[in-house]
Amino acid sequence: MKENGRTPLRVAVVGSGPAGFYAAGALLDAEVAVEVDMLERLPTPWGLVRLGVAPDHPKLKTVSRAFERIALKPGFRFFGNVEVGRDLTHADLARLYDAILYAFGAQSDRRLDILGEDLPGSWSATEFVAWYNGHPDFQELEFDLNVDRAVVVGNGNVALDVARMLALTPEELEPTDTTDLAIEAIGSSMIREIVVVGRRGPAQASWTTQELKELGELAGADVVVDPAELELDPASEASLESDTNARRNMEVLRDFAAREPAGKPVTVKLRFLASPVAIGGEQKVESIELVRNRLEERDGRLVAVPTDERETIECGLVFRSVGYRGVGLPELPFDERRGTIRNDRGRVVGDDGEPVGLTYCAGWIKRGPTGIIGTNKKDATETVAQLLEDVRQGKVSHREEVTAGAVEDLLAEREARAVMYPGWTSIDELERAAGAKLGRPRVKLRTWEELLDAAERVAAETA
Repeated sequence: MKENGRTPLRVAVVGSGPAGFYAAGALLDAEVAVEVDMLERLPTPWGLVRLGVAPDHPKLKTVSRAFERIALKPGFRFFGNVEVGRDLTHADLARLYDAILYAFGAQSDRRLDILGEDLPGSWSATEFVAWYNGHPDFQELEFDLNVDRAVVVGNGNVALDVARMLALTPEELEPTDTTDLAIEAIGSSMIREIVVVGRRGPAQASWTTQELKELGELAGADVVVDPAELELDPASEASLESDTNARRNMEVLRDFAAREPAGKPVTVKLRFLASPVAIGGEQKVESIELVRNRLEERDGRLVAVPTDERETIECGLVFRSVGYRGVGLPELPFDERRGTIRNDRGRVVGDDGEPVGLTYCAGWIKRGPTGIIGTNKKDATETVAQLLEDVRQGKVSHREEVTAGAVEDLLAEREARAVMYPGWTSIDELERAAGAKLGRPRVKLRTWEELLDAAERVAAETA
């Protein structure tokens, strides 16, 4: 296809989450003619918007409408169920495209590296979130929620998501797109106390104020905060003057501390300045040992330093939510410390700092797992600006052998079951139709087989 007599630049965007879609949108709106092929390991797009945002936060999922508009732009193609490293290599992409932009996120979770972390009943938040959101890789997991107490380690929004989801009543879960299996398990859970533990103080917690407020609005759970844990050291108190989010969080926490429990069936306790040092149990999780921390100022930062004070809390479940970590590709330079592809403002660079030809990155795999969904728009725009600058300087240009057909031919040769965008819309329509009958946004197809069958049904009908 030519636009104004120019053959479009062909760019592969690897990953279909917010960073990938924002990058695709910026490329398709560029002054130079561009075609984008989006490659996604799963049969479904949207990344964490579909599989990471808590189901009781439907407003956050509406950003997918913007992604749908991008997908309808001329020059856009979606290839779901195509994995780089399995179906295609980086070398394949370098041959098939004029430029490659990686936006595949941070795919693994950080560990606590403590004794007992691998006991049954000890889970990463990543696993639990993926399970209740219907990620097809995690549907065989079995979460035993018939315990009295669960401990969530972490002070970010994902930790609060896990705590809140565990505390939701069946009536609160019913109108969401939580999987049926998870609704049944959470709805019949025996958990009566959820303890959320952060290694630093309340002023350093990284959750957003709105997320924190929602804990206090749960139908079936009281929130408990010990007023003594809200007493701040001078440095933390001073930090509130310049940190609006932390100041508002403290206001909410002080409100929680002043409340009288209403006698709801579940209690959510927020704890600070404590870190896990061991998880106890013979055959499964039975307890967690915490060390009391104090804050010390080092190099202008407040860091948590363990004291000699320890305590053991009986519990049957532990969820760690201490951050995500990117996983690299063997053919690309990777910063092990940061868990990101080595890059300069989105241009992938080698250990010597020199750009790796035709290769760019955006999103969490570029900057690390920070920010909110909207952060990815600015991030992706910065990366695309670097790519387009390289086009203007003649460092990136279209090659005649790079064609749309060459991609399809290679995938067919390797017998990849690629899901094109109409296949995804078939999945989407089936899920929405099933949800409409129940007054829910959608009922998700949970397994690889269900998803691929639904996608290939439309391909068979149009063949």
